Amino acid sequence: GSREELQIAVIREYHARFEEEVFFPAVREQRGLPRLRALFERWVRRVSIEVDSGCIYISGAVEFDDRPGPVRDALASMVRAWQSALERAIRLSIEAGHLRPDTDSLQMLFEVHGLILALHHDARFLRLPGAVDRARKGFDRIVSYYLQAEPERAAAVQPARAAR
Repeated sequence: GSREELQIAVIREYHARFEEEVFFPAVREQRGLPRLRALFERWVRRVSIEVDSGCIYISGAVEFDDRPGPVRDALASMVRAWQSALERAIRLSIEAGHLRPDTDSLQMLFEVHGLILALHHDARFLRLPGAVDRARKGFDRIVSYYLQAEPERAAAVQPARAAR
């Protein structure tokens, strides 16, 4: 096969492993904030494990952002699928009453995704200690901004570190 086919096969394999390690275990959590927290925590763990090799979603986006073609399309499709799953978890958190009804799910997704990009940059490129803790703290701040007023949120309030 061609180099392009090999790159797409690698991206597909990465996506399958990402789903196995991050997505599938997290969706077993209770709908709403517990699931959203689990998705974020597992994503953080995945990025922290990939410090030496890098996250294909992130490094691939940098490499292929201005190179149209099947590799970019495959990569973008998988990133969109992951973002769609995260946005759904945010919407389910709103529906469950854990997050305010006026929460802009796309804005919250943007903010959470930004934390992962910053984590990857600081941990992998700059090799800064404490990047994982800062990402978790940032997630807790984002969630606290969107939290529903008491008593609906009482059961949902747990720091990101507690998510499984």
